Amino acid sequence: MIDVKHIAKLARLGLSKKEEKKFKSELASILEFVNKLEEVKVDKVKPTAQVTGLENTTRSDQGQKKNQPEVDKLLDLAPQTKDNYIKVKAVL
Repeated sequence: MIDVKHIAKLARLGLSKKEEKKFKSELASILEFVNKLEEVKVDKVKPTAQVTGLENTTRSDQGQKKNQPEVDKLLDLAPQTKDNYIKVKAVL
């Protein structure tokens, strides 16, 4: 039996009686579908981690030199700067 009240409490949801009935039937159909998936025979299927065959497709991380007029233009757009850097509030 599905305890909708318990699931709602875990999800911090306040449900009306009408919503509890609705979700109880929806959860039952979801669990029924999951049970059907558990019946599928997959003994002879190889596990698959990825299917593209592509590995390490990222570019190397390299800094780019900017000329001083570009840097000055960027710093002029910033609300606050200090020693050629953009100053921001600490984010912790």
